[in-house]
Amino acid sequence: MPILNRVAEMQNEITEWRRHLHSNPELLFDVHQTAAFVEEKLKAFGCDEVVTGIGRTGLVGIIRGRDGGEGRTIGLRADMDALPITETSGKSWTSKNDGKMHACGHDGHTAMLLGAAKYLAETRKFDGSVAVIFQPAEEGGGGGNEMVQDGMMERFAIEEVYGMHNLPGLPVGEFAIRSGAIMAATDEFTITVKGKGGHAAMPYQTVDPITIGAQIVSGLQLIASRNANPLESVVVSVTKFNAGNAYNVIPEEAVIAGTVRTLSDDMRTLAEQRIAQIVHNSADAHNAEASVHYRRGYPVTYNHADETDFAVGIAGDIAGTDKVDAQTPPTMGGEDFSYMLEARPGSFIFIGNGDTANLHHPEYDFNDEVIPHGVSYWVRLAESALARQ
Repeated sequence: MPILNRVAEMQNEITEWRRHLHSNPELLFDVHQTAAFVEEKLKAFGCDEVVTGIGRTGLVGIIRGRDGGEGRTIGLRADMDALPITETSGKSWTSKNDGKMHACGHDGHTAMLLGAAKYLAETRKFDGSVAVIFQPAEEGGGGGNEMVQDGMMERFAIEEVYGMHNLPGLPVGEFAIRSGAIMAATDEFTITVKGKGGHAAMPYQTVDPITIGAQIVSGLQLIASRNANPLESVVVSVTKFNAGNAYNVIPEEAVIAGTVRTLSDDMRTLAEQRIAQIVHNSADAHNAEASVHYRRGYPVTYNHADETDFAVGIAGDIAGTDKVDAQTPPTMGGEDFSYMLEARPGSFIFIGNGDTANLHHPEYDFNDEVIPHGVSYWVRLAESALARQ
């Protein structure tokens, strides 16, 4: 089943929605205008229910099938929030909001799911119900978790849940997916080293938190190379090192911060434990004090085997089996759809955005040629999933 004719006819309309959203980006949970736009469209399409305020500013539309929704319910999810980036794409639909930009394609994700909702509400060629989920705060706010904690799965009796994200570099019309871990857990750490400040010409009278901090930074790089199984994946990146404000003063304190990315719970625990050991042992060796604040962020995005096999088949129907990479390597980026996959079985797939600027880049723009492929995937997946027993 290639691109649906009706979906191809809708492309210009969906593109207009996408560009409107792109011009009016909002951050985290502050997506009130975006959510209102989505709500208006879902009601105009004739969705049977449109429920707002889930996970603060998320919303869910329910489309019942031929049986009046008596059968199973599956969930299809799109994210709505933008990033705190100043856009330099130069497009006529560039961001109108200074310092805010749809640099990850959530405008495209939202528009494609709206297109699928319109089609499904028109045709209703399925039994059961489709829940179209529009989520706030994917970019660091954990909006997916907020919606799960708000009881979304139970409230709408969602049995399976599916997500999709565009991928620059993957040709338009192609898909990439894998069973198991497809995106990493994303943790953050802040290390504070407290020493004894003094004159830079007399370091022997001080306990220098900068040199101790430098040893800690070097030690953290040994976690991946000397503590982790080389067949496992772990990234420990120091991204901040702040200390001192004068050329001739050794400061009292140094603060180091960064991120940890892992693809398994065991490796996540190992990294957390080793960071604490390296920090405290380094500080003890030099008569300093040190503390570690380790914050676990999004969990591993883990695709369930049966649902992933099903998604591979659907993508193959749309694109052709040769255009679906079913064993794509996992990425160390994070995704809070992981919380929904912890709550219900499902799968997360990448759709090609073509040769564009990369995600989170100020020149990025969602490729509107992707729209018919993404909408057709959602429609085919919904209709086929609800035909399964």
